[in-house]
Amino acid sequence: MQDTKTTLTNTSEFEKEVSQGLTNNPKHLSSMYFYDKKGDKLFQDIMAMPTYYLTDSEYEILESNKEEISNLFTGFGSFDLIELGAGDGKKTKILLKEFSDKKIDFTYVPIDISDNALNQLQNSIEKELPEVQVQPFQGTYFEALKEINNRENRKIILFLGSNIGNLEHEQAVVFMNKIQKLMQPEDLLFMGFDQKKNPQTILDAYNDKEGVTAAFNKNVLARINTELNANFDLEQFLHWEVYDPETGTAKSYLVSKIEQTVQIENLDLTVHFKQWETIHTEISQKYDDEIITWLAKESGLKMTTSYESTAYGYKNCVFKKA
Repeated sequence: MQDTKTTLTNTSEFEKEVSQGLTNNPKHLSSMYFYDKKGDKLFQDIMAMPTYYLTDSEYEILESNKEEISNLFTGFGSFDLIELGAGDGKKTKILLKEFSDKKIDFTYVPIDISDNALNQLQNSIEKELPEVQVQPFQGTYFEALKEINNRENRKIILFLGSNIGNLEHEQAVVFMNKIQKLMQPEDLLFMGFDQKKNPQTILDAYNDKEGVTAAFNKNVLARINTELNANFDLEQFLHWEVYDPETGTAKSYLVSKIEQTVQIENLDLTVHFKQWETIHTEISQKYDDEIITWLAKESGLKMTTSYESTAYGYKNCVFKKA
């Protein structure tokens, strides 16, 4: 889990991924399905928790550097500010207000997998920053790439909250390379990277004592119950987080406490779980400077500047086409 996420796919895609994920060995489900109205609220609660340092890290960076970032973005005139995984837009509003106060000519294009989150974001911007033009788009990251390609204005692409960490390195290279191919020489990619740090700090961020992250992780099972007529007993699954400081990989699992069988009526599917069998639900990758440089090089990008939160070990990096 990173600090913002992306938008609601149709039911047939949900059915397909649930069927494949729960019949594979080992079992897995995509973290994109954490998000519905309840999941959105749970994630907002997580972002407000003191142990979840990612939100404060990026908020600090944007607040401290908003004038410099504004000058960087506006060097070539008007632009589209395209945000992948916009979420509630709390941090992005720092930039939106700065641009609005300076009468900068831009259009904000928030993209998210949650229709509910987009509606809330659009309503809040219309109320708080009525001068800002907003054109929301609902879709996954890869659907978002098509939307980016269809826009003719100069593009500033935001990918905040270390959302890139939801992808393994090779997947991240493919994704960043696809963005690079849609960029013109004057376009910019502004991306957040959570840095490697004390392993306990990372574990505390993804496994809070209050159990909010556990409820968020289990929400994928709750969605399957509601939308696909299943009978998962959420109390019989344990939220478990692991972190490998060597690779910088944090992983989230749901672990079956007992041997059990689950029926998913809409899929005509019976799923058997052995005691302590896992469902892998999410990866949250952490980085060092060497890995960020490698990702950029492999993707055909060049880092032009970066901003760092030294208190939390977090970076926002700016890339252009190499």
